[in-house]
Amino acid sequence: MTLRLPLRLGTRGSPLALAQARMVKAALAAVEPMLAADDAVEIVVIKTTGDKVLDRPLAEIGGKGLFTKEIEDGLVAGSLDIAVHSMKDMPTVLPAGLVIDAVLPREDPRDALIARGPRRIAELPHGLTVGTASLRRAAQLRALRPDLVVVPLRGNVQTRLKKLDAGEVGATFLAMAGLVRLGLAEVVSVPLSPEEMLPAVAQGAIGIECHAGNAPVTELLARINHVPTMTRITAERAFLAALDGSCRTPIAALAELDGDRLRLRGLVASPDGRRIERIEAEGAAADARALGAEAGARIRVRLDADFFAGRAG
Repeated sequence: MTLRLPLRLGTRGSPLALAQARMVKAALAAVEPMLAADDAVEIVVIKTTGDKVLDRPLAEIGGKGLFTKEIEDGLVAGSLDIAVHSMKDMPTVLPAGLVIDAVLPREDPRDALIARGPRRIAELPHGLTVGTASLRRAAQLRALRPDLVVVPLRGNVQTRLKKLDAGEVGATFLAMAGLVRLGLAEVVSVPLSPEEMLPAVAQGAIGIECHAGNAPVTELLARINHVPTMTRITAERAFLAALDGSCRTPIAALAELDGDRLRLRGLVASPDGRRIERIEAEGAAADARALGAEAGARIRVRLDADFFAGRAG
């Protein structure tokens, strides 16, 4: 079986999404000469529901799947061959027949504080308005600084930076990975250590999704898959899946490799930040999925149903 050209790559249309699509296109060309021609891989921009609805929090309109549904519909219908996603946007359950068959090497998974003047969370002025679209970031910030005013702030990276410059908010948070990929690392006040703010599940990882029945594509993707990154995000996503996490529940996790050993840190928080449950687990890298699932199950037994309904605190 041979690849059908052009290979159609589906992506969102934000500057970051397009930068990531081009990274995948370059990675494919590096392992398969027939894909090196400019027209061998066609980048198809698809506007998702999450991109269209910007005036409400994600939790109110359906959660993370809103950034992937229309693209995945193209994979199922056969109008797309592969799709490129920020893995932190991916639900833990994929549509029937679809798989994440490859990830690129993970970029810096940390969150970044962006403010005009202050260099640390502790230096933010009392009562400052901080904008973020992430319940996870908001909950951890409220736990650290309950005096701050946290407001929703949606839009792509450039839009959020413009709102900061316009004074709509006094500070915000963005993923280091996206800023690095866009060449905007200089706007960062400080990268936040995982001890201060634990990242989103799979933050910094780019995933490539395809139809499991498309053998030429699955064989191709196996050649660019970065196994250490896949191992790490497998543990993190298993942790999330065990908690049945949604955009209404602040959940964070970070897995790190040391040789053939894997260390996982995870947390679940109430949206108001008044309660944060943390867990650490360590085991063989080969058991990444089981390690994450067990850690999620262990932390879940500490929590009642109201916690996951967003009423804990």
